[in-house]
This record gives sequence, C-alpha cells and structure tokens, in this order.
Amino acid sequence: MSLAEKRSEGAMRIWKMNGAGNAFAVFDARDAKFAPSEAQLREIATSMKADQIMAIENDLRADAFLRFWNADGSEVKACGNGTRAVAHLLLEESGKDEVRIQTEADLLKGARADQGLVSVDMGSPLMGWEDIPLSEKMDVRGVDVKIGPMDDPYLYMPAVVSMGNPHAVFFVEDVDAYDIPAIGPLVEWHPTFPEGTNVGFAQIIDRETIRLRVWERGAGLTKACGTGACAALVCAARADKTERKAKLILDGGDLLIHWDEATDHVIMTGPVELEESFTV
Repeated sequence: MSLAEKRSEGAMRIWKMNGAGNAFAVFDARDAKFAPSEAQLREIATSMKADQIMAIENDLRADAFLRFWNADGSEVKACGNGTRAVAHLLLEESGKDEVRIQTEADLLKGARADQGLVSVDMGSPLMGWEDIPLSEKMDVRGVDVKIGPMDDPYLYMPAVVSMGNPHAVFFVEDVDAYDIPAIGPLVEWHPTFPEGTNVGFAQIIDRETIRLRVWERGAGLTKACGTGACAALVCAARADKTERKAKLILDGGDLLIHWDEATDHVIMTGPVELEESFTV
C-alpha cells in the first residue's frame, strides 16, 4: 500500500527516521489533529528516542507545512536534517523530483540527489546580530563569549550565524578534547543569546573537510545537526578557513554542505533512513 493510500484511511501515520544519525519522530497531521503538550512531547522524545519531533501539516503554498519541536518540548523554527527526512517522505509519496516545504523560518526546497541521498535548499544564512539574535550589537565573526578562567579561557570568541535558528561555532584543534555535555549548556543559555543557541565544535581537517560535533538547543549532544553543519561551513568559509563547499563529518554520518556564491543559499545533502513506521 502506498503512503497516499494509507493517508486516505484517516488514521495518523508515524515514522521513526534519522538523517545522518539525527533521530526524528514524524507525525502525519494532514488528516488528523496533532497538538501535544510540552509534557507529551518530552514523553514522545523519550519513548521514541528522538532528538526532534515533527508534524507534517497541510499548506496551500507548498507541498506541506513542517512544524518542529525539540526533545525538551520547545518549538523551534528550523531543523535541517528533519526537513531532509520529511522531504524524502514527500518525494516518495508524490513521485516528484522536488518538493516545497513551508516552515516557520522559510520556504524550503527538497530534492532527490545522487546515490539515494536527499538535498534541501536551506536558503540564505542570516548574519545580522539582531537576526540571530544577540543581546546587543557585536561582530558576528567572533562574539564576546568565554569559557574557562577569565584570564585564560580555553574557548572564546565563537562565530555566530542563523540558519533559521541560532548557532555559535567554536573552531578547535580537536573536537574530541572537549567535554561537550559540560560545556554546551554554559554556552546554550549564555546571556549573549536571549533565545538560546546551538553550539558547534568544528575542527578544520582541510579546506574541504570539517569534523563537527553539536550541542543542540533543547536536545543536547546529538549524532548530527543539519543546520549546525550549515552554520559551521558558513562560518568557516566566511573566515576563509575552508572553501564554500565541504564535507562535514559528524558522529552519525557525513553531510555535504554547499554555500552557493551565486544565490547565497546553503544546500545540504546527505542520507536519510526510515527505521520504522506505524499507524495509530
């Protein structure tokens, strides 16, 4: 039975998926109401071992509207790997080569890529301090955030950017040398970030390769973060540490990120896995 046929039964379809190891619980809310409380979202995240929860809704402007929540129950505007995962579902359901997905952050395009991979055009990065947002005007190439002793911090001056959600990126010599579960929360809710931030730890391998780990706002350390990968590439290329196209090596797999100079858009390409699906 096709996905479209299953939808016609009126029951809610649920998928457990991952994008490069980033785990998702996806609810088809096009024919059934899905309005969980924060407590229910936390329970779903725990029971389904999901980093994020997503709801596919109807939209007149696009193939679907996509809503995102973190594992702590907070709603967010963007999730790159989650968008790729749902793009895969919509591509398979429709038979199209490209689908349009409306989010709170932007209208995004998902497309089939070579070798069974899925690409999403994440749009343009936002670099204004008020767009990220920061608590006050600062140079986004390195903001005044320090971790460690005031006179000798071991992490400082992260680059910041928004990919629909805020990101702070520390460039480090060795990502495995840092206790990210201890450091991440200190930066996530630092006063510089009034809405909190995702925290990336990026190790430049060469001009076309970055090793990345991300402490996600509201989710903690995950195996992969799509918008985090986009943010790391943008910040690295902006500082001339890499080219505008690079492979991002994450704990759960690899993502190819391309910050297109002609359009200013960031294209993310990577694997999607459907782990299980069921109807309730």
